[in-house]
Amino acid sequence: MSHKTRNIYYLLNKNLVWIRKPINDKPDIDNDYYMFYEEGTYECYELFRSKAKITTYKSLKWHLLVLWYLNPQLDQDEFLELAEIIADKLQGFIAFNIHPELLRKIVYEVSMYDLDQPPKNKLRKVIFKTSKPGLPSLSKEDKLRIVGGLIGRSKKVHADDIYECMLDLHDIGKKITISRIAGLLDCSIRTIYRSMPEELKKEKELLNQQL
Repeated sequence: MSHKTRNIYYLLNKNLVWIRKPINDKPDIDNDYYMFYEEGTYECYELFRSKAKITTYKSLKWHLLVLWYLNPQLDQDEFLELAEIIADKLQGFIAFNIHPELLRKIVYEVSMYDLDQPPKNKLRKVIFKTSKPGLPSLSKEDKLRIVGGLIGRSKKVHADDIYECMLDLHDIGKKITISRIAGLLDCSIRTIYRSMPEELKKEKELLNQQL
């Protein structure tokens, strides 16, 4: 398998869940292509929807926590096997190597979480639906324009809005720049700098290195 290709087939063959749409929050706009939440929702889990790979230990732990939460049928051994696949660089999910003992420590910590509480999640305002038969599919560029128009209309730029634009730019192979993000969200460059935490600035550099 190419190290650039994510082994989604493993997840499919194991009947694992890695995507879950909001279950309680109601969208302000709901059409054939997307759902828009004016104030955002934290209930949407969509792992691996972007081409971007896991680039930090913190992100790896969060991905494993969400998989553990969404798949309560897994026992400890099955979860460890899943974690080993996700943490194997050759499987295409992660961008770095991790020592087996450190991975086991992370798996143990994740398994101790109280799963009655959903894992902390990023705020999402625009959630695209799977294409329906007979409807034209949206390109990445189309989706970028829709996201920019909807979020720009609200004039409330959140750090998670910036992150979503970063992932979309990465997916279409464009270098992530502050000016591009500002253009997509229809706001000033100063607004982006003000809304972009240090962690997101580092992620921007890591994503650009993957191009």
